[in-house]
Order: sequence, then C-alpha cells, then structure tokens
Amino acid sequence: MTGKPHPVAETEPMEAKLVDVLPTEGGWQFEPKWDGFRAIASRSGTHVELMSKSGKSLARYFPEIVKALMGTAADDYVLDGELILPIGGVLSFDSLQARLHPAESRIRRLAGETPAQLMVFDCLALDGDALIERPLTERRGALERFYSRDGTATLLLSPHAPDLAGAQVWLAASGGALDGVIAKPLDQPYRPGERAMLKVKQHRTADCVVGGFRREKNGRRVASLLLGLYDDAGLLNHVGFTSALAKQDRAELTDRLEALIAPPGFTGKAPGGPSRWNDGKESEWFPLKAELVVEVTFDQVTGDRFRHGTGLVRWRPDKAARQCRVEQLGCALRPSELADIE
Repeated sequence: MTGKPHPVAETEPMEAKLVDVLPTEGGWQFEPKWDGFRAIASRSGTHVELMSKSGKSLARYFPEIVKALMGTAADDYVLDGELILPIGGVLSFDSLQARLHPAESRIRRLAGETPAQLMVFDCLALDGDALIERPLTERRGALERFYSRDGTATLLLSPHAPDLAGAQVWLAASGGALDGVIAKPLDQPYRPGERAMLKVKQHRTADCVVGGFRREKNGRRVASLLLGLYDDAGLLNHVGFTSALAKQDRAELTDRLEALIAPPGFTGKAPGGPSRWNDGKESEWFPLKAELVVEVTFDQVTGDRFRHGTGLVRWRPDKAARQCRVEQLGCALRPSELADIE
C-alpha cells in the first residue's frame, strides 16, 4: 500500500453495552449483530487499511477486501463494518480465524477459494467530509450513498430496521443465525471507544446428552459436563460443555456420574487435543453411558459446536438421550436472506 493513511482511519470503534431487552422508546435504529471480525476500513487515495478493534492491521490477511476497496470509485472514506466469511452462503467464524496465518501463500490461496466479505454499517468519513460528530441519521445517509456507487458482492450494506418490531422479527425468525441485534441512537454522534450502543445477544436452549465429564484440577469432584448431540448417522458428537454447576451440588453429582462411567461416551466426534487451561497437555475426560440429559442455554454455534461454554438450565429426566439431535442448533441464515424476513 502506498500513500498516506486517512486521518480518521485510526478511530477506535464505538462499542455496545449488553442489555437484556432492546429499548422500546423511539429514537433508535436497529441492526443485525454479525458474527465476524469488527473492522474499520479506510481509503485515502492509494492507501487502504483494515484495522481491528485492537488497533492491529488485518489488511494482509484479507487481500480480496483490500482489492475491493482499491476498486471503488470513491477514494476518500472511512467505514465501520464486520468482516464475514460465508461457506456455502453460511457464515463460518472458523474460516475467518484460519486467515490469521503467518504464511502469505496460504492466505492468498484461502482468499481465492473462500473469499471474505465486508458488511458495512456506519460511515465515519466520505469524500473529504468527516462525519464522526454527525448524528447517525446523517452517517447512514452517507453510507447508503457510498453503497449506491460502490457496493459489490464483496462490499455489502447491512440492513437496518427503524423500529423495535423489525428487530424482534429478526431474532424470532433468523433461527439463531444472528449473534444478536444492535440498537443505535439516531441523534447521537459516533463515540469512539465508548459503549454508546446497546446490544441484545441471541440466546437459545438445547437438550444435550451428558457424554462425559472432567474433574477439577488435582481433585475428584466434577468440573464440567461434556455435551453431545446425535447426528443423522446416529453418532453422538461432542458439541461443547457446561461448567455452570453449583458448588454445593458437585460432590453428589460426582458420585452419580462415577456410577455411569463406561466407554466410549461419544461415538462420533469426541473431546480431545491439548487444552489451553491445562498447560497445553491433553485434558483427561471420563466417558459416560448415554443416559443423562440436560437443558442448556447457548449463544453462538460454529461448525456444529457451541463456541462458548453453556449455561445449565435443568436436568431432563423426562427426555430420552436419542431425542437429543443436532437439528436443535439450527441452520444459519444467509446474510442475503435477512432483508427478506417479514
């Protein structure tokens, strides 16, 4: 990249505060919360940059995005957006992470095989006009002008809803594909680094088989339950864990689990590999008969697995293990379909 960076390019992204419910009063705009890498994209003449939330450049990892930005008719702008990567039209966070690789040859190959996209949702500068101090209504107008000229299959415009009803429909109908919904005040400027937006995360529940457990480090009591779901082939695959266990219940639960220890536990994908919580060593786990079922809450799913630890809602003695199927995780909504939900 040549030329000088855009003077607004190092703006710290505006953040969102996690809340339980979206605001019901007027004066807000609602947008999807996409599951990707936040990025400030900028161009100043021949200089293009993609900056992460931490202030590090992402440009070398996404050459196809840099190419798209260099191809725009506009050559003076700063956009706030999310790097997303669809595989078969469905967003893949794992594929995004695979891009953060030191080998340029691998990055170039992946950029050609599975190109990323930039979903833009705010405009901080355009055509020599700094917009950070302007209200969202003006910034959104500038963003739509940019997109009308330079939008492509790589540079996408995030949809927005002018009222709460639209946002609630997204959450209800998206099948858990969204990470959540963001609420932005219409009359406020862009406030770098501040939690000036609100967000509601998508939380769902699933009934899972307890296919194994791990013990506390240097102890006997259970530390976490290993969760599984059956696939179409009838195999029980490890999909995540929950460690949300009350301390006073762990001793009794350990006795109950020990009575059920029996291999193989998981008949499909099983827990394994080094653990970052265990000094890079293989983390020992104990397989169980497929008899216990728990209901858990979860937010994001990546590759048919819970990305984060889950919350324990309740035990389900009324449900058979065979009824716990992977379909509960849902099918991710394609970005192009979101605007069609009514």
